[in-house]
Amino acid sequence: MTSIMLLGRLLFAGYFLYSGINHFQNSKGMAGYAKSKGLPSPEMAVLITGVMLVVGGAGLLMNLYVSQSVLLLLAFLIPTTFIMHAFWKGGDAMAKMSEKVAFTKNMALIGALLMML
Repeated sequence: MTSIMLLGRLLFAGYFLYSGINHFQNSKGMAGYAKSKGLPSPEMAVLITGVMLVVGGAGLLMNLYVSQSVLLLLAFLIPTTFIMHAFWKGGDAMAKMSEKVAFTKNMALIGALLMML
């Protein structure tokens, strides 16, 4: 593996690890946001998705079970993108813009994960 590929893997995996840890550190706030989007059992959803992010990110970081890690992260990202960041559903202009940024970022992450397969 070239040093550029290694750096890319570290940065990419680090993003998911950081996001997963954030789910645990800010679980109350994230659960409130999930509840506002109509998710059932938002507290449990935040914890489960935090585990998905940490396990998937760790697999990518350590270059172990990469296909399974990618699939786990896709299982998180695809529904999250369309449920939590549905910018087309309206809201004020600032909220809509914020959700659109999150939606497009997640689409790029989905694309990068698909390339890893």
